[in-house]
Amino acid sequence: MRTVANVLMNKPPVFNFIDPDAKVIEALQLMNSVNLSYLVVNKDDTFYGIFSERDYSRNVILKGLHSDSCAVKDVMSTSLPVIALQDTVEHCMELLNTHKTRYLIAFEDNELKGVVTINDVLREALESKEMVFDELALNQAIEWEDKIY
Repeated sequence: MRTVANVLMNKPPVFNFIDPDAKVIEALQLMNSVNLSYLVVNKDDTFYGIFSERDYSRNVILKGLHSDSCAVKDVMSTSLPVIALQDTVEHCMELLNTHKTRYLIAFEDNELKGVVTINDVLREALESKEMVFDELALNQAIEWEDKIY
């Protein structure tokens, strides 16, 4: 059973940090430059939340705020599900679905270890699907061979 630790091993360490006092326009420019849909809001090694494209569209654009005057801390997501390194990918799927979110925050001993995204979980599900189908095909081939001989 794959775990959060397995997922995070295949990702680079978190590097997409933004200060909570930064302006939203700075966050958008940074997201564009790192080609990610979210930033980890962090200051002095303290995790504050996640700022995502969804936060921008719902909390800035739709509320008539301006990205050059609005701070990230005023529009970021703060109540995200927290996961542990030993949690399974299936547990992550359940949390993403239950909380209707795209991001899960992995902590160990009060230290941020990474972010598991809905894309990470989908990638894991597709890889698992291939393993399941490969095993199914192998079993069918064995059964077919047994019938012939």
